[in-house]
Amino acid sequence: MDTGKIEIIYGEGSGKTAMALGRGIQALTEQKQVIIIQFLKGSQKQEKMEVLRRLEPELNVFRFEKAGCNFDELSEQEKQEECVNIRNGVNYTRKVLATGECDLLILDEVLGILDHDIVREPELLQILESRGEADVILTGRVLPDNLAAMADRIDRITPVRVEAKTS
Repeated sequence: MDTGKIEIIYGEGSGKTAMALGRGIQALTEQKQVIIIQFLKGSQKQEKMEVLRRLEPELNVFRFEKAGCNFDELSEQEKQEECVNIRNGVNYTRKVLATGECDLLILDEVLGILDHDIVREPELLQILESRGEADVILTGRVLPDNLAAMADRIDRITPVRVEAKTS
């Protein structure tokens, strides 16, 4: 049995999610099943998700958080409540990989849940070891060394210019 590839897209710049989504669209053109699980982004208004919903059932997006804003904007009590929802997302990740539900699993901002100590690195490594033939893409700002060692491909997003230059 072949083992799926692990790709990591990380860095301080914006565009990590867009790049991962592009990889997902590419997989769809190859008749592959894609699941995206997003972390730390809060719940999303339905109209923002409508474009991706049109790609169902070949591409499915899941968010387990209930808050309407990013995790960093929450109070400490709200963060504790959201951690339970995020753990549900992690458990779903484990199920998706164990059952082989998709060909490509995108774990958007999963590296951020390591930064927030919601999941510890050994647990994420163990989950990734169970990937079977599924390819997995991870995104986030910071890349731990042990995850880097496991990756088949790493892309670092670095901003060159943040604001447009005015003349």
